[in-house]
Amino acid sequence: MVTLDETTATEEQYQLATYKKMPVVAERGEGVWIYASDGERYLDLYGGHAVAGTGHCHPHVVKAIREQTEKLLFYSNLVYSETRARAAEKLVSIAPPSLTKAFFCNSGTEANENAMRMARMATGRGQIVTFSGGFHGRTADAISATFLGKYREIGQPNVPGHLRAEFGDIDSVRAVADDSVAAIMLEPIQSMAGVCMAEPSFYRQVRELCDERGIVLIYDEVQTGVGRTGEWFFAGGEPSDRVVPDIITLAKSLGSGIPVGACLVSEKIASHIKENDLGTTFGGGMVAMAAVTATLEAIENDRMLENVRGVESYLRERLREIKQVVNVRGRGFLLGLEFADKAKPIHEGLLERKIITGTSSDPSVLRLLPPLCLKESDVDVFVEALTQALRGE
Repeated sequence: MVTLDETTATEEQYQLATYKKMPVVAERGEGVWIYASDGERYLDLYGGHAVAGTGHCHPHVVKAIREQTEKLLFYSNLVYSETRARAAEKLVSIAPPSLTKAFFCNSGTEANENAMRMARMATGRGQIVTFSGGFHGRTADAISATFLGKYREIGQPNVPGHLRAEFGDIDSVRAVADDSVAAIMLEPIQSMAGVCMAEPSFYRQVRELCDERGIVLIYDEVQTGVGRTGEWFFAGGEPSDRVVPDIITLAKSLGSGIPVGACLVSEKIASHIKENDLGTTFGGGMVAMAAVTATLEAIENDRMLENVRGVESYLRERLREIKQVVNVRGRGFLLGLEFADKAKPIHEGLLERKIITGTSSDPSVLRLLPPLCLKESDVDVFVEALTQALRGE
């Protein structure tokens, strides 16, 4: 058995530093559980940045990937592919009816970059409005659209053409959304900012403003999409006052762990896109496409959307027992637990009790982004561990 110390030393010697890592050597996963090299198991309420939507190693997804790898690992978009065609058809079939075309890429930041590019092509304008607290990725245009903490500074010199508005404040949007603006892009739930939502009327007002001024509306559903809120998408649902944008961007759990991103696009936007306007070497590759189709099928077959709604309700009920939790933000399985004090010691205390959770840029908020197969019995395990961590037991 390779020890934690040995693995840590090797990674730190040969891998460029990125995240501050938890002292866990993940060896295998099953459902909502991660099994470490030392034999311990961890209840995963973070899902590897919200990626493990169907749970770790869902059998249907694993089978589809295995079968595809035995036929063809990859060929680019220069050829047609039945696997790609099925994935596109399946993804469009669950989308709001006005979004009729899919573009596949490799990640959320790439999806957001291409969404902004399409908006500029469709309108002939250059500016993009995004929001305080929003996070859209780490590539050049996406990080320049990010107004959260230090992230935009990391991307300096920033790409021009980005304007900032205040999330939830329609007057601030009106003040900057003039005839130079191609798109307004927003995370409908700002996850990294502390799981922040606006009132339903705000999403409606933004939609109306876009229609009035000829602006493309983009929803960055990299985290909220693919069932995480208890519906396929935040778009079109009750929390958004049934608003549907012109473009939805997706990634994270779309491939159950296989890297893949996508844009869902309206016919109006698609009509402005010509051959060679967009491109991607690996986007739409066969293994990723097999993972997309199998992921969506697994969510349907296992009735995970219903599960998210039911277990969310149970979790909120259980959290009412804990007086230190002063608010539960978010929707479905994208939840922010707000504490009266700092969340980091609670995060650490839970990890000691073999529970993986996430923090956020709001120091009082602990984030939960579990697989969509989380059960009430798993919630009980979490609540007991949280109670012990808060008591210091």
